[in-house]
Amino acid sequence: MDKELKRLIESDIKRVYDLPMSFKQKFFFPLQMKYLKLWRKASYYRKKGGLKGKFYALKLEKLTEKTHILIPPEVSAGQGLYIGHLGRVIIHPDAVLGRNVNLSTGITIGQANRGSKKGTPVIGDEVWIGTNAVIVGNIKIGNDVLIAPGAYVNFDVPDHSIVMGNPGVVHEKENATQGYINRKV
Repeated sequence: MDKELKRLIESDIKRVYDLPMSFKQKFFFPLQMKYLKLWRKASYYRKKGGLKGKFYALKLEKLTEKTHILIPPEVSAGQGLYIGHLGRVIIHPDAVLGRNVNLSTGITIGQANRGSKKGTPVIGDEVWIGTNAVIVGNIKIGNDVLIAPGAYVNFDVPDHSIVMGNPGVVHEKENATQGYINRKV
């Protein structure tokens, strides 16, 4: 396995476990972590081209049916991606995720198909996205942002903010994700 791929996979694992992991932790590896590991491989080898990318993409598609997590290999994500629980997670292939992003169950990060916000989101570093949040459109989510459960976000969000509600309302807060983003890489 390439050093860069190994580093990315270990950064995701580190968000959950201290490294090196114990035998028990490896044996009871959560399914969402297996998904992330397979997604990293599919994403990495897709960029390199060839059969490995297609092979891992096919395996990822099969695991999507079991986990209900849909993160296409085309999604760009920084180190330390974290999925808290199994359940519906849908991310558009053109979305961009920064470092240390937490994804909760029931979220959608999608595309707006018309208007001034036509396109997909770019999400910054150290962003926590709560259960059933929806983030759509050509928008920028800053760093150190907490998207509260059930929030609907179709507008730019500045750094150090909390977004709550539907429609979302921004509340500026220094260290907005403190206590939410653990084991940063």
